[in-house]
Amino acid sequence: MSDLMKKIRNLKRSKLLCDAAKAGAPMYRRDRILRRLVVLEGGEDTAEILELLLNLEQDLNAQRKTGAAHYRAARHVECLIAIRAEAATLCRPALVENSLQNQVNASGIEAFFSATYARSASAMAGSMAGC
Repeated sequence: MSDLMKKIRNLKRSKLLCDAAKAGAPMYRRDRILRRLVVLEGGEDTAEILELLLNLEQDLNAQRKTGAAHYRAARHVECLIAIRAEAATLCRPALVENSLQNQVNASGIEAFFSATYARSASAMAGSMAGC
């Protein structure tokens, strides 16, 4: 996975293509767009799909640079949108797991109720805790 993310980080494309991909990202519909871009046999995981998309994008970029008559900028943008979304999907589980772990560790409290209903709180005026 780190090799795949390294490839994505090293992509250098024109500002116009990048801006178009960023603007189109909220409208990404995985099933519809992937069906148009790559041939899926079923059962591919996100990393395999991302590898297919990166290969397609490399071909599209070569067409763009050579000025090929059959190059379509819309298809290139759609491919970049899919790469952005699939890369985010690939990274998301690790981010969510790390986020939850950090939340649990940040409190430093083993038992929530023993901290909120401490006997020391009942000595304060108007306190209902510890009763």
